Amino acid sequence: MKLKLGIPKGSLQDITVKLFKKAGFNITISTRSYFPSIDDREIEATLFRAQEMSRYVESGIIDCGITGRDWILENNSKVIKIAELIYAKQSLRPVRWVLAVPDNSSIKGVKDLKNKRIATELVNVTKSFLKKKGIKSDVEFSWGATEAKTRMGMDAIVEVTETGASLRANGLRIIDTICESTTQFIANKKAWQNSWKKKKMEKIILLLKGAILAEQKVGLKMNVSKNNLSKVLAILPAMKRPTVSSLSEKAWFDVDTIIDEEVVKEIIPRLKKAGAQGIIEYPLNKVIY
Repeated sequence: MKLKLGIPKGSLQDITVKLFKKAGFNITISTRSYFPSIDDREIEATLFRAQEMSRYVESGIIDCGITGRDWILENNSKVIKIAELIYAKQSLRPVRWVLAVPDNSSIKGVKDLKNKRIATELVNVTKSFLKKKGIKSDVEFSWGATEAKTRMGMDAIVEVTETGASLRANGLRIIDTICESTTQFIANKKAWQNSWKKKKMEKIILLLKGAILAEQKVGLKMNVSKNNLSKVLAILPAMKRPTVSSLSEKAWFDVDTIIDEEVVKEIIPRLKKAGAQGIIEYPLNKVIY
């Protein structure tokens, strides 16, 4: 038996392959093939665009796949959302679909979009958002280059963004958020009822979550004398408590811990000042609670 897994082609492809590698699965993608090789004989991988992934999972063409919450909503797909995997093309955080207009536009808010033309890939979700606001607008599907559509007669666009930098670079300003989206691991309902496939999916998710968590953390090792141990431990934040082991040299200890990568640059100078020696920072592949 094999698990048929959908890998997102496009913006999520590279980061997804990277996270699978950290999780212990090596995926090799040929430029001319939609069927990547993976070093797990129980998995059969296929590339699908994130926009269409949920439809193929719902229909049973594949058992499970990775896509955005936005495309599940857009397709109104009846799938099982097994896990939220918070990562995107550039960062480990949700993305936003936003309404944007040219900087010099007189449009200030959603109410000003009445009878205006809007371009987006996310047509159904945008129409639903406007309907809830009581606004009637002409929402047209964009085949790409959406950020340029306001220069081609459109009054506004709905586009996905992580930081907003690209929109600003194109002379656009955000007037509202349509929805937030995170990456989802989804499954076909029938496949989820298969005990073997369910266990296989749960294993993959466990390892992927560990890889994502490890992206935000690093390990720290250091040698500390008995006299300075309490000062060093007081500085260290840890997931549980730091591991402290005796060294062969009397009255010296090895201290090992895991901390958020963003605080390392602040903590290392403090540890050095507190008496820590031989400080080593090392990357992590997986962190499993």
